[in-house]
Amino acid sequence: MAIEIERKFLVTSDAWRDGPPGVRICQGYLTRDAARTVRVRLAGEKAFLTIKGGTAGISRQEFEYAIPPDEARALLDLCLPPLLDKIRHERNHGGHVWEVDEFLGANAGLVVAEIELTNADEAFERPAWLGREVSDDSRYFNACLAERPWPEWRD
Repeated sequence: MAIEIERKFLVTSDAWRDGPPGVRICQGYLTRDAARTVRVRLAGEKAFLTIKGGTAGISRQEFEYAIPPDEARALLDLCLPPLLDKIRHERNHGGHVWEVDEFLGANAGLVVAEIELTNADEAFERPAWLGREVSDDSRYFNACLAERPWPEWRD
């Protein structure tokens, strides 16, 4: 069984911007409830169908499959509105890959960094641009951001 163990943080500065350009991502959800999400993602020239189970702490089941980009485009038309638009930047720091998501569209201005771990207690080095952890705040889940954009609720 595939388990995703992920921690999520707000980003507090632009220092992460030094590095290669990111990949534009358009993603939508065929279902987005607390027990499961089914996501369609078009990331540059690649596409994926992802099924995620409910979250337990920072872990959840995740199954991801590459699909043809043309099929992803057709599936995005079937997704619940609205679609999520972002640019994903990968940054290496302290032996880990950080995924920095710069949101566009309805969530413009939000920048979130994620790290995937091999176990929930794994130690990692925090980059200087990392802010408050939001792993336990479901409002920052991508499926929730699609349904209720960040500017509508941000602190």
